[in-house]
Amino acid sequence: MTDILRDLPSLRGRIARWRANGKTVGVVPTMGALHQGHLSLALAAKAACDRVIVTIFVNPTQFNNPDDLKKYPRTEEADAALLASIGVDVVFAPPVEVVYPPGFATTVSVSGVSGPLEGTHRPGHFEGVATVVAKLFGMTTPDKAFFGQKDWQQLAVIRRMTADLNIPVQIVPCETLRDPDGLALSSRNARLSPEARAKAPVLYRAMTRAARAVAGGEPAAAALKAASAEVLAGGFSAIDYLDLCDADTLEPVSDTRRPARLLAAAWLDGVRLIDNIPAG
Repeated sequence: MTDILRDLPSLRGRIARWRANGKTVGVVPTMGALHQGHLSLALAAKAACDRVIVTIFVNPTQFNNPDDLKKYPRTEEADAALLASIGVDVVFAPPVEVVYPPGFATTVSVSGVSGPLEGTHRPGHFEGVATVVAKLFGMTTPDKAFFGQKDWQQLAVIRRMTADLNIPVQIVPCETLRDPDGLALSSRNARLSPEARAKAPVLYRAMTRAARAVAGGEPAAAALKAASAEVLAGGFSAIDYLDLCDADTLEPVSDTRRPARLLAAAWLDGVRLIDNIPAG
């Protein structure tokens, strides 16, 4: 049975009983609107840990656009049913006042990896992410935490924060799940019209071609220019970035002598899609 807990004393009491019985704990932080990508994280947690908590919290501090916060889907009942179907032990779905009580005045800021890409286009976003994840780690006290690689920069920020603050949690990255046509699974995909959904895979196809071109020796600038042109010709209205970066530091690179990642964010049908793939 999957229990839904909303307050900290109930959560901590449950975890204390698990710990008293020698159980390990895994956590999967989410904002709800769950899809198969989220379920794959929960299944990975179940395979690696004795007990699994999935958190559902639409975090207001990571939205720099209030309209995005309002539009973000809230589907807790359906989410809980999905998690129950795979045997998740606890859903922790706290109200805002539990996470950010009156007088809350602390933020976590991670420099370096948070600066480029999303950091440029969504000011303050990663402060909100780092703060809420640090709080969720403090609330759930897990042994391991599971994150998807689709949000590569977010994963880098969380890894850096966890290491810098000596938080005793192992960060477990999990592969991006994709539809058969290559589109990365995302809660935002549900906002695409049928026509836009048919166009969406061009982003992944263009990125894949660019990554192969760079690995084959083509100058990165030329490969990225061609990929950008393909994405726009395929129906996307704008590209926030399509960059080749060092996989660890996220600094721009021009070749793949070190592990590199191709990262993109682009607009389609008023929806901002992000993706990334290894390069080289």
